[in-house]
Amino acid sequence: MRRAARLGLTFVVALVIGHVGTILAAPHAIMAVAMARLSQRGDVVNRFRFAPRVDGASRSVVRPSPDLAYGSCVYDLAQGPIRVRAAATADHGYGLIAVFAANTDTLAAFDTLTHPQGIDFVLALPGQPVPAGASVVRATTTRGIILDRRLAPDAAAFAAADRARAGDRCGPA
Repeated sequence: MRRAARLGLTFVVALVIGHVGTILAAPHAIMAVAMARLSQRGDVVNRFRFAPRVDGASRSVVRPSPDLAYGSCVYDLAQGPIRVRAAATADHGYGLIAVFAANTDTLAAFDTLTHPQGIDFVLALPGQPVPAGASVVRATTTRGIILDRRLAPDAAAFAAADRARAGDRCGPA
């Protein structure tokens, strides 16, 4: 009986350790893969990259929506804060800028309906100096991803979103 109890206890302990380990490690692993893919293995950091119009073969990270125009900026704050700017779409179409930490936490989200003149903020780690008067988002991790998603259900809307996102900036503050 003692052997069965020890085996049962060992199984429960291994299960708890495996579960907690997965919960803690999975978000970081997922974001590491996403950051590597979106930054072309680290070659494009602190700069927006824009995806072409989504079609049936589009699958760079997750299953994208064909109604959206996508852009991404893998950020690294090791050298200091970055400034993020996203121009408004000419016809005030809907867009969303979302900032994610390296553990998948959402740090901030800005939409173009409440920011019709465009989005402008500085992303910095706690303690990093930021320009006076700037809107600031404090990051919880040195690296992460900023996503730009704009409504583009047809070719004309995609073209308008593409023109607007050409003005997006993600770089040193």
